[in-house]
Amino acid sequence: MTLSLFPESASIADYLMPSAVVDSDHPTVAALARSLTAAASSPVAQVKVMYEWVRDAIAHACDIHAVPVASTASEVLAQGHGFCFAKAHLLAALLRHCGIPTGFCYQRLVFDDAQPTHHTLHGLNAVYLSELDRWVRLDARGNKPGVQAEFNGEGEQLAFPIRPHLGEVDYPTIYT
Repeated sequence: MTLSLFPESASIADYLMPSAVVDSDHPTVAALARSLTAAASSPVAQVKVMYEWVRDAIAHACDIHAVPVASTASEVLAQGHGFCFAKAHLLAALLRHCGIPTGFCYQRLVFDDAQPTHHTLHGLNAVYLSELDRWVRLDARGNKPGVQAEFNGEGEQLAFPIRPHLGEVDYPTIYT
């Protein structure tokens, strides 16, 4: 069952703007966006290629025990790794550079199943697909054993299913 999503802003333009961390106007980010989408035949195809690139080419910092920690899209690109939030910043920057409205969503997850009372906040994206006239969430966290996020344009396959009995929460707001 797909969660009903609620945009923070009524203006789709707010989901296209660069920001301090979503530096979609950075030359390296812009060049990568153009390169990745050169052969894409539609906005949905652009989303798919950029999503899969961030998911697969940029390592999750925890998986590789990486430091320093990147925050901005251009830093993530330069360092080749980032936490979920940082990878979401990069994906948003690439998509926004191509004129695809992109925001941010969050999940409250158990940090470690051995200590189910300790929670963490997980960041992911929501993308407005004009061809489908709806928002779709994407999780570019990165796949590994037990984690398999995908994008097919139809339904969601996020990295982590929500387990309400453990206090996990899917927050429905799409932030700019």
